[in-house]
Amino acid sequence: MKHLVEKAAELLNKARAVVAVTGAGVSAESGIPTFRGEDGLWNTYRAEDLATPEAFAKNPALVWQWYNWRRGLFRKSSPNPAHVALAKMENGPFDFTLVTQNIDGLHSLAGSKNVLEVHGSIWRIRCDTCGYVEHNETVPLPEPPFCTCGAPLRPDVVWFGEALEAGIIGKVMEALMRAEVVIVAGTSSVVYPAASFAVTAMQAGAACIEVNLHNTPLTPMADVAICGKAGDIMPQIVKAIL
Repeated sequence: MKHLVEKAAELLNKARAVVAVTGAGVSAESGIPTFRGEDGLWNTYRAEDLATPEAFAKNPALVWQWYNWRRGLFRKSSPNPAHVALAKMENGPFDFTLVTQNIDGLHSLAGSKNVLEVHGSIWRIRCDTCGYVEHNETVPLPEPPFCTCGAPLRPDVVWFGEALEAGIIGKVMEALMRAEVVIVAGTSSVVYPAASFAVTAMQAGAACIEVNLHNTPLTPMADVAICGKAGDIMPQIVKAIL
């Protein structure tokens, strides 16, 4: 383990630009259930049955019951050492961009400033009728809340079947193309398009550091693959470079 951390630190110390990509595994270390696995059910519903435009159109109250439950759960969660370590990386000797698939806001709560939330944020709500968007941390919200235009407001997150926000993805691609190292932490690397981010950076010449509890499709391609909790490993890497 120590020699892998040292190798990761060596790569980072040589880099002028770094991108970190985080997934549900980082949030899971703060006690937030993932979509997949035994904790992926809510009131007999699968997340895939609720996080869709069709489900919201059919029963916005049910969808908001689930999101109120999730917002309440997230409210009780705190950033873990992985979140804190990644926030400290902004002080590193390189240009640093944090790309997250997580919607819980814990990276920002830990102090990260340059965060690209590719799946949106559970703490924003929006109206698809008039385009209104607001930051809102009220728990619980009405089920559903309504916009002043009369339409039901929805969480400002990317649901199954929806495209990622083009402006955010443009910024992600710019960061990946200039990165000399890409760190992938706590993600299964199977959900696209986020699963392709590291490969995009590597094809442009970046080295790859993977930190995950289990091997993934990315593991054989990574320059450094460290098996373990991001909350254990990321602080070691940061300590070695700062």
